[in-house]
Parts: sequence; structure tokens; C-alpha cells
Amino acid sequence: MMKLSWMARATDAEAFEQHLEFAGDIGLDVIDFHLSGMPRDPAFIMRIKRMCVDAGLLIGYLGGGKFVGPLEERSTRLDIGRKDVDTAALIGAQMLRVFARFKWPETVEEQERFWGPMIEDFREISDYAAEKGVVIGLQNHNHSSFAMNANQVLRILNDVDRPNFTYIMDTGQWQGAVGGSPRGWRDLNVDIYRDYMERVAPHTTLVRAKIYKIDNGWEEWLDYPRIFKILRQNDFNGTVSIVFEGGQPPRNRVGMEECIKLAAGHLRDVMALSYLYH
Repeated sequence: MMKLSWMARATDAEAFEQHLEFAGDIGLDVIDFHLSGMPRDPAFIMRIKRMCVDAGLLIGYLGGGKFVGPLEERSTRLDIGRKDVDTAALIGAQMLRVFARFKWPETVEEQERFWGPMIEDFREISDYAAEKGVVIGLQNHNHSSFAMNANQVLRILNDVDRPNFTYIMDTGQWQGAVGGSPRGWRDLNVDIYRDYMERVAPHTTLVRAKIYKIDNGWEEWLDYPRIFKILRQNDFNGTVSIVFEGGQPPRNRVGMEECIKLAAGHLRDVMALSYLYH
């Protein structure tokens, strides 16, 4: 059975505790954390881990950084990545999320100049993570990315070719998607469900379920019944993590917590129907 999660951002123990309480109140199974701003000392990490254990919440993924960019910064990116892996191992996260975010060059020559080193670095961080028992998950992203469509995602997965290097589907961050860039605009020549999601679904081990407009009780920018149908057709049985990007009113008439509650209810309903009719 698929599990429901929420991607929480916190920088201190009090905020983590509040997030865990909220996740429990709305009946989530898993919680995910962003590493940006999180203290890394082992005592703090173990405190958060114990809080999750006491709350009965698994830790799904930790949000890490990128592995493509200026070639002279490769060693710095790898150093940061190793620290992220160490944190994921200590806290007991199922996965470390990574990006391929960097402006996509206009020429094939420039694209390939960055592509090879990116693949090498994904392999290196995956090998390091394997020694620590950590799975690495590549996330698609539209903003300045080498993984903004299905062709790029599938090529990266094929080129890296490591057993602990997998894929996290972000339902909204696709090239030409309404949740991409600019927000609210979409490319009418692109069907993100057919052109992207159906192609990457067989490789998906975790889903970041973007929520943009939910105040009426269902997500209006993305077709979650269609998304869950695609997932079930590919026997997906992992975690679906709520990622709220609803902004401020007037897009949603209610606050963030109420939106997340509505999202949890909506996704549970769609999830249940996907099992019923699959």
C-alpha cells in the first residue's frame, strides 16, 4: 500500500517537533526533511531521529543539493554531498534527494561538456552512499536543470547505472508544466502525463506530489486521478510526499496548514480509488 508523507522545512528542534505533531494529527505515515539550514551535529540529528521514532513516523527522504555546475566546483559539490549522505545514514532516511540543476546550455557541445562530469559525480556519490547504506534519488526539476524532461531523466538513470541510484518523480516540475517556470503558464504542446510521467513511472521509487491550488478540496493544477492511475499501472507502492507550493492568497483562500490537510485528504481519496479500480 502506498504511504503518504509531507516535505517539512525546519531549522531547529522546536520547529521539527511542531512539524512532527502536525504530521501525526493529519495521519501521515512518513515525513521528509530539507537539509538546507538543518544543524548537522550528531546530537541534534539523533534528537530528531528519536522524535520521529516516538511519533511513529518513518523518515522518507532528505533534500540534498545538486551535482552539476561549474567544473571547478566539482570537489566542493562532492564534499557537500558526502556530508549529506552521512546525515541521511545517521538519521535513518530511506533516501537522499539530489538535483541536476544548472542552466541547460544552448549548444550540444556545451551540454556534453557538463554532462560527462555530472554522470561521474553521480556515480561517485552513489558509490560513497552505498558504503553507508544510503539510496540516492534523482529528482526532475524545470528551473535551470539537466533533468527537466523524460529524455534527460532516463538518460541520467541509464548513464549512472548504479543499483542505489534511483528516481524521485516531482509531479509539477516539468518542462512546459503549469507548475514550472513561469508559474501558472504551460506549454499546450506538452502533455506532462503522457510525454513525461508515463515514461518515467517504471523507474519511480518516490513521488513528490506538488500542490498548487487546493482550497476547493482538490488539486486544480494537476490531474491526480490520472497520475495515480499511471503509478498503479506501473505497480508503484512507495511514498507519496506532499509538497505545498500554493503561495499566498488569493491563489488559495486558506492558510498553509489547512491546505496541507486538504491535500492529504484529496490524495488519500485518489489513492484509494486507484487501488479499487486498478
